[in-house]
Formats: sequence, structure tokens, C-alpha cells
Amino acid sequence: QKFNLLMGRELQKQAKMEPQVILTMPILEGLDGVQKMSKSLGNYIGISDTPDDMFGKIMSISDDLMWRYLELLSFESLETIASWKVEVDNGENPRNIKFRLADEIITRFHDADAAKQAQQNFINRFAKNKVPDEMPEFSFDAGIKIANLLKDAGLVNSTSDAFRMIKDGAAKIEGEKISDRNFEPETGTAVYQVGKRKFARVTIQ
Repeated sequence: QKFNLLMGRELQKQAKMEPQVILTMPILEGLDGVQKMSKSLGNYIGISDTPDDMFGKIMSISDDLMWRYLELLSFESLETIASWKVEVDNGENPRNIKFRLADEIITRFHDADAAKQAQQNFINRFAKNKVPDEMPEFSFDAGIKIANLLKDAGLVNSTSDAFRMIKDGAAKIEGEKISDRNFEPETGTAVYQVGKRKFARVTIQ
């Protein structure tokens, strides 16, 4: 893009316009650490995401990618970030550095109280193996296929995504992995989970 931007400045000169200042930034890798962050690729953190989703996504990045995010997204100085690297080299848990990044990002787009609550929710859910008290609730008719249930409950983006999650062992009912892609849940209420962050309480009637 730098070439295109510079050419635009030349065209502005020819049009008797003052050339605009151009600014380029490094590309930020997505949560997968491979491709650029993109909503279409599903590897992004949205500025309108809930604090809990933001926190969970930030905690999911690799320890190596964490430093890239800090350098490009944090308002902390490079000297401070370098000191954190020293802390990790000396035995500090990288998780605690991610906590600092998550706190800063969530405070920026929500507020400090939301950031603290998101961290506590994360600790309760994962460190203590607790299911969140509050989650979306849905009701479906008996006979619904599991892939459709996961999609309609907002736990996956599509039925094909549901099949992939089931294959990977990431879809669960009451903490038990779902192995049959054609499974039809029985009547009753249960907590459905996809991955580490998405939960829904579903009633089959």
C-alpha cells in the first residue's frame, strides 16, 4: 500500500492540491497468529465485543503473539514491555501479562470496572472450572439436530462450524463432549458449551 499512497501524493500535486500526509502501520495478526486479523476470517477481537468475550479472546492468544499485541495495541512504553519480558524470562507466568493487556484493552473500550469483572469471570470460569451464572437462554422443539441447536443458540456461526467443533471435541453438554454430529438432544434443560467462552442454557420441549 505504501506505493499506492505515495502515487496518490504525486497525483494530488498534479491536481494542484496539497499532498496529504500518509501513515502506514504494521499488520496485526489475528487470534490464530497466522493470518491478519479479519472479521471474515473469524480471528478478530471486535471493539463492540462484550468485556467477557474480549477478555477470553485476549487470553486465547499464544504467549509469543502476546508481545506483538502489546507492542502494537498497548499504550505502555516499549521500555515497560521489555521489562515485562524480563519478568517472564525470570519465571513470571505469561498469563499475568495477558491479564494486564486485557485490562488495558477492555478499560479502553468499556471501563475499568468492566475489565476487573471480566477478569474475575474468567478466573471463576476456567481457573475454578465454574460455569457462568448468567448466560443466554433458548427454547427449541424436540427433534432439533445438535448442529442447528448450536447455530440457533449463537454458539457457532453455521452448521458447518458446528460440525467442525463437534469433530474437534469443543462442543459439550453439561461438560460432556458431543461426539455424534447427528445427535438429537432429549427434552429438558441443559447447559451447552462451545470452546472455552461460549455458553447457553437450552430447553428442549
